[in-house]
Amino acid sequence: MRYAEELKRAMEWLSAKPDTLFLGQAVACPGTAMTNTLAAVPRSKLLEMPVAEELQLGISVGLALNGSVPVSIYPRWNFLLLAANQLVNHLDKLPLYSNGEYSPKVIIRTSIGSRRPIDPQIQHTGDFSGAFRSMLSTVEVLVLDEPGQVFPAYEKAYDRKDGRSTILVEYGDHFCEK
Repeated sequence: MRYAEELKRAMEWLSAKPDTLFLGQAVACPGTAMTNTLAAVPRSKLLEMPVAEELQLGISVGLALNGSVPVSIYPRWNFLLLAANQLVNHLDKLPLYSNGEYSPKVIIRTSIGSRRPIDPQIQHTGDFSGAFRSMLSTVEVLVLDEPGQVFPAYEKAYDRKDGRSTILVEYGDHFCEK
């Protein structure tokens, strides 16, 4: 299957789980290439967020602590940077400073922005995967370069029992090219 089709399949599979909720910008309204991958997700599972990235991840952590598995969507790594406080100081460290009592599972979906057919320039095409791997202790960063990696990675993120959250990094250019 193609990259975008695998993403659609993964989102539909996740949406069938009773405890998932999808939140972010352009999840219930059109706006990014990621929006198209949510076409089969029931509208009742889509929570459109304002441009408030740190708030979004804070809400995601709260939802996870309450038993949900939020799929928190940031269309670009550059946007997820704005939630770094929630990611590094809260989601990642909560299992450590609670001695394992709290291990919220959040699935974070982000992308290295596409450069084709139009290059939006470096403020939309950053890849901070390595930098965040070095900052995070309990959150795993998985980069999805090939279509065959997509579904198994989302399956792993949802099914994991190790108390870890997962950042899944997609490539915007792969939506149309692979």
